[in-house]
Amino acid sequence: MTQSYRAGVVAVVVTFQPALEVLKQLLYALVPQVTSVVIVDNGSHSDLLAWDSERDTRDVELLRLGENRGIAAAQNAGIQWARNRGARFVLLMDQDSIPAPDMVEKLVSTISEQASPATAGPRYLDERQDNPPPFIRIRGLRLERCVCSAEESVVPVDYLISSGCLIPMSVLDKVGGMRDDFFIDYVDIEWGLRARHHGFQSYGVCSAHMQHSLGDHPIEFFGKNIPLHSPLRHYYHFRNAVLLYKEPWVPLNWKLVDGWRLCLKYVFYSLFAKPRMAHLRMMTLGVWHGLVCKSGKF
Repeated sequence: MTQSYRAGVVAVVVTFQPALEVLKQLLYALVPQVTSVVIVDNGSHSDLLAWDSERDTRDVELLRLGENRGIAAAQNAGIQWARNRGARFVLLMDQDSIPAPDMVEKLVSTISEQASPATAGPRYLDERQDNPPPFIRIRGLRLERCVCSAEESVVPVDYLISSGCLIPMSVLDKVGGMRDDFFIDYVDIEWGLRARHHGFQSYGVCSAHMQHSLGDHPIEFFGKNIPLHSPLRHYYHFRNAVLLYKEPWVPLNWKLVDGWRLCLKYVFYSLFAKPRMAHLRMMTLGVWHGLVCKSGKF
């Protein structure tokens, strides 16, 4: 198998208190597929530094931010690191995502074949879910869940989860980086919609695979596993959603459909996420801070 697809691909792995054994598995899977890897650490404990000095994985740099500045700021730092080294593509990865051996090759191939690509991302499998989550897009006033009908399918979407996204550096130069005042949550959604506003299209690649854990332990509800986050994450989720809805360039139909989903989440997590009052309080505070344009770290 040719390795030419690797040229100019720099992976940015964002970490915060990572499980070091999982991070090691990630690097072993990732390093053979890219030119280089930079780990951008958001103020983890010192054992990460000790682990970095002892590991045997090469072609990996560790960039320590010294404090938790949020996933968007860490991604931007990694993107700049890659830009300074002449990268053609940036591959964003979370610390708990494991790419399939041919994931990057599939993504590079898709980018090269599509018109005005913003990013290409894999189909991921969360072992706590029954099936790979579908790709999401909004058409009119309807949310479409796009299940891969064939392994070779490429699905145009509004946005992708950031982990596993391959982005051309030329697109980042035109669209800009991640919105760091969001800190975490809706960062990938905002960037995907902003790229679309600039005339670029995001693509889900059914033949590209990745293992990924979304949220904490899910809530089982009528036979389905619903992803669950902490009350603090729900604060960011609801605040940043409201901040995004206030942007004039976001399509009205997208605001209406996603806003309705946000209302349903508010009711669901208020009733079923424990401790209920903590989730209710943080979601409500998030909505209020979004309305008064308060952003940044909580």
